[in-house]
Amino acid sequence: MKIEVRKLTLEDYDDLAQSTMEAYDSKLGIWTREEITLLLEKFPEGQFCITVDDKVVASALSLIIDSKKTNLHSNYDTITSNGKFLKHDEEGDILYGIEVFVHPQYRKLRLGRRLYDARKEFCEERNLKSIMAGGRIPNYHTYADQMKPHEYIDKVKRKEIFDPTLAFQLSNDFKVVKILKNYLKDDQDSMEYATLLEWNNIYYEPNLYSNSPTKRNIRLGLVQWEMRHFNGLQDFYDQIEFFVQTVSDYGSDFILFPEFFNTPLMSPFNHLKEIDAMHQLAQMTEEIVVKIQEFAITYNVNIISGSMPQLKEDKLYNTSFLCHRNGKLDAFSKIHITPNEFKYYAMTGGDELKVFDTDCGKVGLLICYDVEFPELSRLLADQGMQILFVPFMTDTQNGYTRVRSCAQARAIENECYVAIAGSVGNLPKVNNMDIQYSQSAVFTPSDFSFPNNGVKSEATTNTEMVLISDVDLYLLKELHQYGTVKNLKDRRNDLYEVRLKK
Repeated sequence: MKIEVRKLTLEDYDDLAQSTMEAYDSKLGIWTREEITLLLEKFPEGQFCITVDDKVVASALSLIIDSKKTNLHSNYDTITSNGKFLKHDEEGDILYGIEVFVHPQYRKLRLGRRLYDARKEFCEERNLKSIMAGGRIPNYHTYADQMKPHEYIDKVKRKEIFDPTLAFQLSNDFKVVKILKNYLKDDQDSMEYATLLEWNNIYYEPNLYSNSPTKRNIRLGLVQWEMRHFNGLQDFYDQIEFFVQTVSDYGSDFILFPEFFNTPLMSPFNHLKEIDAMHQLAQMTEEIVVKIQEFAITYNVNIISGSMPQLKEDKLYNTSFLCHRNGKLDAFSKIHITPNEFKYYAMTGGDELKVFDTDCGKVGLLICYDVEFPELSRLLADQGMQILFVPFMTDTQNGYTRVRSCAQARAIENECYVAIAGSVGNLPKVNNMDIQYSQSAVFTPSDFSFPNNGVKSEATTNTEMVLISDVDLYLLKELHQYGTVKNLKDRRNDLYEVRLKK
C-alpha cells in the first residue's frame, strides 16, 4: 500500500467525484468538474488530496477569506458563492475549509488527520490567523426530538454520545465557537445545523505575510521496551500498538523500538538450540513487519521496528525495518555482528550502508555494535544524515556504556542527532536473552545552541517508558556554517578519507 498526501490536480477529478459519492452515500451531491477547475485556478495550493496506490480516496478543499470583509456566520452557499468562490482573497487572514471527506473503505487509516495536519502546516506557512469551517453534525437527527443542538454538542464533547464528524474535529484541536442554522441545504442528517469551528495558529504574526515552509522541529518517540512473555503474536501486536498509539498521540514523527525486541516470542522454542530457536523466530519476521507497516500508516508515524532476525538465502541477518507512514518500506542489516551473535546464532553481517529519505529529513540506521565503529556514521554523514537511529540490546552496564559513549561521540563528530533505544527487564525462559540493561536517550552536538552535556533527553534507567524529544534541524544547518568548531568542514581530506569499498 502506497499513501501520499499531495496537492489536488484536475486530472484527479474522476477519482475525486467517485470517492465523494461513496463518502456521502450520494446524499449531498458532488463538486462539478467546472467548480473544481475554477477552484484550482483560484487557489491551487490550498487543495489537498490523499492517494492510496495512486487513487484519490480523501480530500480537503479550502479558501482564504478576509475575516473583516466576510461574515463568518454565513451559510455554506454564501461562503462558497454557490461554487463560484468569489470570497477567496489571497490577502485574507482565515483559511476556510469547504470540504473534507474520506472514502469509507479507507477510514480506518486515519487519513482525515493527515489532511487536517496538511491544512495546519499550510496555515502556519502562510501566516494565517486560523482555520475555520462549518462542521456537520450528522448524528443529530437521531437525537433532535430529545435535545437542542447545543445540548447535543455538549454531550458529544463529554463523550456521552458519539458524532463521527464533531468528535474527529474536537480531537484535532478545533473548538466550537457558534451553532449555525440553515448552514447546508438538504443536510437532513444534521437537520441543516452546523458548528462553526476554529483552530488558532499560535505562530500567527499580524504584520508578517509568510513563514518558512520548511519543517523545522522533528519529534522523536523512543520506546524503552520491557521484555515480557506474550501469549502469541496477537498479544505481541497489542503491546506494539499500545506504544505506537501513545507516541502518535503526542504528535511524534518517528518511533524507535529496541534491537531484538521481539525475542520474547522465542519462548515456545526454548527447548531447541539457540540457532534453531532464532530461525523459528525469523519465520515470523515478514508477518510482523507487515503488521507494523499497518500501524505506521494507521497512526501516521514513521516506525523503526527495532531489529528482528531475517532469513535471506539461508543466511540469518539482524535487520531493522523503517516503516514509513506513507507505506514505503526500507531495511538495514547490522554490519558488525558481535561475537555472541555469531557464536549462538551464526549470524551474517550486512554489506549495505545508506541514508534513507523520509518526510522529516535524511536519517541513518545502525544497530547496537555498529555505532562503535565511527567509519559507518561518517559515511552516513557524508550522505547528508541528520538523525541517526540506533536500536540496541545490552545485558550489562559496561556493554551499555560502550553503546552510549560511542553514540554520543557520533553526534558530536558528525554534527547530527543520535537516538538510541534499548530493552529492560528479563526473559528467564529464553536462552541467551535473560537480562537487559538500558537507558534510552537522544544525543546532540556539543555547542552553544545545544544542551551543555550534549544530552537532549534520557529515560529513567531500567524502567519501561516512552521518551519524547524534539530536535531542531535548523540548528544543525547553523552549526555546519557557524559552529564554534566545524568537525565536518575542518577534516583534512588532503591527508585522509573514509570511503565505501563496494
